[in-house]
Amino acid sequence: MTIQEFQNAIKKGIPNELPELKPYDHSVSHAPKREHLLNETEKKLALKNALRYFDAKHHSILVPEFAKELEVYGRIYMYRFRPDYNMYARPIEHYPAKSQYAASIMLMIQNNLDYAIAQHPHELITYGGNGSVFQNWGQYILTMKYLSEMNDEQTLIMYSGHPMGLFPSHKNAPRVIVTNGMMIPNHSSQEDWNKYNALGVTQYGQMTAGSYMYIGPQGIVHGTTITVLNAARMLGNGQTKGKVFVTSGLGGMSGAQAKAAVIAGMIGVVAEINPIAAQKRHAQGWVDEIYTDLDKLVKRIKAAKKGGEAVSMAYQGNVVDMWEAFVKADVPIDLGSDQTSLHNPYSGGYYPVGVSFEEGETMIAENPEQFREGIHKTLRRHVDAINIMAERGMYFFDYGNAFLKSARDLAKADILKPDGSFKYSSYVEDIMGPMCFDFGFGPFRWVCASGKSEDLDKTDAIAARIIEERLAVAPPEIQQQLADNLHWIKTAKENKLVVGSQARILYADAEGRMKIAEAFNNAIAAGEIGAIILGRDHHDVSGTDSPYRETSNIKDGSMFTADMAIQNVIGDAFRGATWVSIHNGGGVGWGEVINGGFGMFLDGTPEADARLKSMLFWDVNNGIARRAWARNEGAVFAIKQAMKREPNLKVTIPNIVDENLLNNL
Repeated sequence: MTIQEFQNAIKKGIPNELPELKPYDHSVSHAPKREHLLNETEKKLALKNALRYFDAKHHSILVPEFAKELEVYGRIYMYRFRPDYNMYARPIEHYPAKSQYAASIMLMIQNNLDYAIAQHPHELITYGGNGSVFQNWGQYILTMKYLSEMNDEQTLIMYSGHPMGLFPSHKNAPRVIVTNGMMIPNHSSQEDWNKYNALGVTQYGQMTAGSYMYIGPQGIVHGTTITVLNAARMLGNGQTKGKVFVTSGLGGMSGAQAKAAVIAGMIGVVAEINPIAAQKRHAQGWVDEIYTDLDKLVKRIKAAKKGGEAVSMAYQGNVVDMWEAFVKADVPIDLGSDQTSLHNPYSGGYYPVGVSFEEGETMIAENPEQFREGIHKTLRRHVDAINIMAERGMYFFDYGNAFLKSARDLAKADILKPDGSFKYSSYVEDIMGPMCFDFGFGPFRWVCASGKSEDLDKTDAIAARIIEERLAVAPPEIQQQLADNLHWIKTAKENKLVVGSQARILYADAEGRMKIAEAFNNAIAAGEIGAIILGRDHHDVSGTDSPYRETSNIKDGSMFTADMAIQNVIGDAFRGATWVSIHNGGGVGWGEVINGGFGMFLDGTPEADARLKSMLFWDVNNGIARRAWARNEGAVFAIKQAMKREPNLKVTIPNIVDENLLNNL
C-alpha cells in the first residue's frame, strides 16, 4: 500500500460500503473468549450500541454478524472493519493531518496496535489481557478520521475508546482528552466491567494502552531492571552475578522480565502458559532459552548459577508446576515475584494448574465456574510453594499485578501474617517507593517522531550528557539513581530494546526530565533531530493512586484516596500537555486504582519550551508533595530541594510527632 493509499484510508473513516468479511487469523494471539453475562434484553442493547456507528442500510447484514461475535467471543470487535494496511508507527509526515499534534497522536495509537507490540492486536488489546486502546474497530476508524481533520483550536474527546467528537478549544488546550473506565464508585467491580464492556459502553485502558503511550516491553524492562538491582542491594552487597530471579509472564508487560534479569546480570526464569507469547519473546531475543521439561530446566538453572551466567530461561507451562518443581529439587532462588495478569484472573489472566492453555480458553467460555474454582486451588498451591521458598531465604515481592490481593480475597491462601497484614511487600512499598518515587524518579520516556534510529542515538547521547552533568554535582541522596540510569542509557542501544517506535525510557526526576526535554527541544530547533513525543508510564511519582502498588508506601491513611491522580491530570491539561488521560484500573485491576498520563509534542519552538518546563515540573512535584505530607523522608528532602530551585513553589511540610507522646496515652 502506498503512502497516499494509506492516507486516503485514514481520511475515509467509516466506509460507505461494507468491506469484505475477514477470515479469523489463527496465527495471531487472540483475546480469550469472554464469559457470557448479558441477558437477552442486554444483548439487544449491545447490538444497538454497536450498530449506531453504521448507516442503517448495512444493519441487516451487520446484526447477525455482530450477534455472532457477541455469542462466540463475548464482545463485539467488528472484525470486518479491521484495516487492510499494516499497523505500525510511521514517520510523522506520513499521517494525513492538519495538526502535527494530531499526527503525533495517530503515530502513538498505531504503535500501541503494532503486531510486534500488541498482545491481542485483532481485539485492540495492547497488554495485560484486557488493556484496550479501543473497544472495537469502528472506534479506531472514526478516531483516526477525526485526528486527520483536527485543527489546533479543537480538542477530541474520548470516552472509553469512543470518539465523542471534536469540540472547539484553543491552541494551548490538550488536543485529546481521554477517559477510560470511569464509573460511579458503587458500579466499579470486576463483574461490572465484564457487563458494561460487553455492552460496549466502557473499557479497561490499563495504563498506557488506553492512553496511547505504550512503547513495547522496553518500558517495563527498565523498571524491572531498577527493581531487581535494588532488590539485590536489599539482600546484602548488591552483587547480582549468580543470583536467580524467578517469576511468570511473557506477555505485553511481563515479557520484559527475562530481558531485565539479564541486563541486571542475573539468571531470569519465567513461566508462560501461552506458547505464542513464549515463542514471540524468544524470536524477539527477549528470552534466551525455552524449556518444556522441568527436569532439564532445573539442571540448567543450577549450572547457570554455578557459572555465574547472565541468562534468561522460559518454562512453557503453568507457573505452579514450575514453582513446585523448584521446591522439590531445592533450586536456590534469590528473588521471586509474579506477573500473571491477576487483575483479570477469570478472563485469561491466570490459568488453573493441570489445564493447557487451549483447554483453559475453552473452559472460560463454557464452564466459568469450574475455571474459577481451578484458579482458587491453583493460587493456594502457588502461595504454598512461595512460602516454602521464602522460608529457605528467597526475597519475594508482589510486582503490582494483584497477586497478594487475589491470593487473599479470591483463594483465601496462606498469605497473611497473624496481624492480618500481607507476608510479603509490594515492590513499590519496599523498593521503588522509598528509593525512587519519593525522590521524584520515575519512568520518563520519549519517541522519535521521525522514525529514524539515528535520532534515537542522538537523544540517547543528549540524555547521557545531562545525567553526567547532574551526577557530578548531585547530593548523595540521589547519586545511586543517577548512576543506574546513566549506565542504562549508555548501554540501551547494545541491549536492543526497541520494539515498534524509536523510543527510549529512563528514570528521571523533575529537574532531569526538564533539562533533557529542553535539550531535545533545542536540538530540534537547531535541525539536529526531528520532532519528539514526550510521555511517561502512569506508574510514576504522581500519576497513580493505587494502594497495593504505586502508593503502597504512603502510610498516613491516604493510600486509598485518589486526589493525587485527579489533580495531576487536571494540572497537566492546563500546563501544556498535548493529550491527557485518566483511567479507572491499571495493573492491579478495575476499581482498585485511578491512574493518568500525558503526551507532549516537542517541535523546537519557544512555546514548546515554555510548556515542557511548566508541565514537567508540576507532573513530578505534585506527587512528591503528597508523599512528603505523608511523612516520607525522601520526599520531604526532595520537595525542599524543589522549593529552593523554584521560588513560586510553596508546599506544606509536616511536623513530626514524638512517638513517645502517643505511646504514653
